[in-house]
Amino acid sequence: MNGADERATQSRRVRFDSAHKWAATLAAVVALALSIYNFAELQKKPRIDVALPHLLRAGPVGEGTAFQIQPTVSSRFKAQDVEVIRDARLRLTPVGSISSSAKPVFYWHETGTYVYDFASDLVNYNWTGDPAPFVVSQDKPQQPTLVFWADGWTFRPGRYEGSLRLTRSGNRSPLIEKFCLIVSKRAADEIRGAAERRIFFFRDDLPKFRLSGDSPDCYRRETD
Repeated sequence: MNGADERATQSRRVRFDSAHKWAATLAAVVALALSIYNFAELQKKPRIDVALPHLLRAGPVGEGTAFQIQPTVSSRFKAQDVEVIRDARLRLTPVGSISSSAKPVFYWHETGTYVYDFASDLVNYNWTGDPAPFVVSQDKPQQPTLVFWADGWTFRPGRYEGSLRLTRSGNRSPLIEKFCLIVSKRAADEIRGAAERRIFFFRDDLPKFRLSGDSPDCYRRETD
């Protein structure tokens, strides 16, 4: 091998070593950037989503009305901290033709769950806890059945504007989901004349109402 070949080989080796060092440096910088990004993401407060179910339950209790709602509370992003839901509030406001009627004052009475019983082919309600804070994280979504009571109040036929308000820890802004409810005269009469703790279903996904064009997104009795 002559001197020219040796110099060419040496030059190629220098270029290769230089490129290798730059590639290794770039890979280290990228890895560091990803580590910093992941660390920053983990330090962020969890981002919580709330979705209302397609079914609400209501019925008489004592001299008043019980209202049950099972939201899905979840986080789609991983975070080091968890979210604590400290309180839940339900509001139901009569509007339109019944706007002057009494407005119910609901309070969070308890939390429960529904369990299917194979022997009786019935879905039974079970108490699971007092009204208390609950934790939400990416690997621990929550679907509690929140039970609210309004003493000395019952439904009148008409439209209601409702909202579920979940108060979060750390003075963060509350999570609020709104909905509308239409109670027919038939449904109101059924609830007023029903036995203690009987439950009536209201849905917002029934095809016959979605196709009607009349407030298709509101919850209504299945039998209306």
